[in-house]
Amino acid sequence: MHRATRRRLTVATALVAATTAAVAVTNAAGAFDNAQRAKDAIKDGKAKNVILLIGDGMGDSEITLARDYTVGANGRLNMDKFPLTGAYTTYAVHADGTPDYVTDSAASGSGWATGVKTVNGRISKTPGTDKAVRTILELAQKGGYATGSVTTAELTDATPAVLASHATDRSCQGPADMAKCPADTIAAGGPGSIAEQSVNHKVDVLIGGGKQRFDQKVTDGRYKGLTVTEQAKKLGYQVVTDKAGLKSVKAGKPVLGLLANGNVPVEWSGKAAAVGGTDPQRCVTSNPNRPSTTPSLADSATKAIELLEAKQRQNHSQQGFFLQIEGASIDKQDHAADPCGQIGETAAFDKAVKVARAYAAKHPDTLVVTTADHGHTSQIVPLEATPPGLSSTLVTDEGQRLKVNYSTNTPGQSQEHTGTQVRIAAQGPQAYRVLGVTNQTDLFTTIREALRLR
Repeated sequence: MHRATRRRLTVATALVAATTAAVAVTNAAGAFDNAQRAKDAIKDGKAKNVILLIGDGMGDSEITLARDYTVGANGRLNMDKFPLTGAYTTYAVHADGTPDYVTDSAASGSGWATGVKTVNGRISKTPGTDKAVRTILELAQKGGYATGSVTTAELTDATPAVLASHATDRSCQGPADMAKCPADTIAAGGPGSIAEQSVNHKVDVLIGGGKQRFDQKVTDGRYKGLTVTEQAKKLGYQVVTDKAGLKSVKAGKPVLGLLANGNVPVEWSGKAAAVGGTDPQRCVTSNPNRPSTTPSLADSATKAIELLEAKQRQNHSQQGFFLQIEGASIDKQDHAADPCGQIGETAAFDKAVKVARAYAAKHPDTLVVTTADHGHTSQIVPLEATPPGLSSTLVTDEGQRLKVNYSTNTPGQSQEHTGTQVRIAAQGPQAYRVLGVTNQTDLFTTIREALRLR
């Protein structure tokens, strides 16, 4: 074992051991032995697969809100059951490299995708010189791994975009959206829009929303006059638009799942927060605006894993896969101060976490990481509080009332991200690297080291 590796393992073991005394008190009351579980989870060596789960905007408040509502204050979500848990900082930078304390999803995603901090709004390019930086997905492809991206946002939205594209601005999603990226256009010798780049990269599995971006026509280059969807078909993609289509696709050819025109509709509905609060409400665990033909995030994740694994098996590859799974609308419903939509999307994301952990239980050479890109606005406050912003009172599954407040912007405006550190948890080879307080860019190194990418 290398000296540096021994040092890391020694530090990780010490961090876990330091919790033993505190946990022992809890154990006396019959709680699960978390300290022993953490010690057992420290594994060095190479991972065959990596599954990275991103809850967009899923800070500790958002996790706690979903836990309290769905499984109870003393309950545990699937994402709570990882053996190794830490926190990481999420700040972006200005063009001169100085910190910008509140990140957006483009800069934060670029951080873990490339290991390089950048300015808000930029996709996997440097902050000052606007040069493309190779991503973890690109490195995985070079190393012979199958690759995939699953999201409930548009596939061209910031978090999926950081893996398979490089853009001056996150708004440059389709060929008709290039106003802020003149140097990235194909006419200027650039790589084109995020949609064009995503399919040109030949990512094996792309599943999400954003059909409207792929229906735009390519304006220059080899595929001029075709829509990006037609371009994808020329490149060998199987294009599907619903649950039945996704179920029927076979491994061997890349898959482009366009499940909605824009973002995939959320799973739950309810009354948005309001000035002065709302009457106590129960969330509706359905959404009349979500077609019954729409697969859940867990369904999409399950299919993606199946396709990626089958591809490598067909190719007799010794390498596995890299897959990113995003629960995107936790963030979007937080922006909208919609607690039921937000909780429902967190619960849906948690089911995808369960899928990933179940796969890893059968394939222990899989590194599974769950985290967020940044914190967000929702806060659980006392029932008697009269916050100045928007609030709502919920009746939880425990039959108790809970008040959630949104006050990071004035009512009527989109609620804002926050600059707080967020949770990161993991299991599998190299998972101990998430312990303590790390930087968002360290996640890039964790995945690179786990897959031995160079």
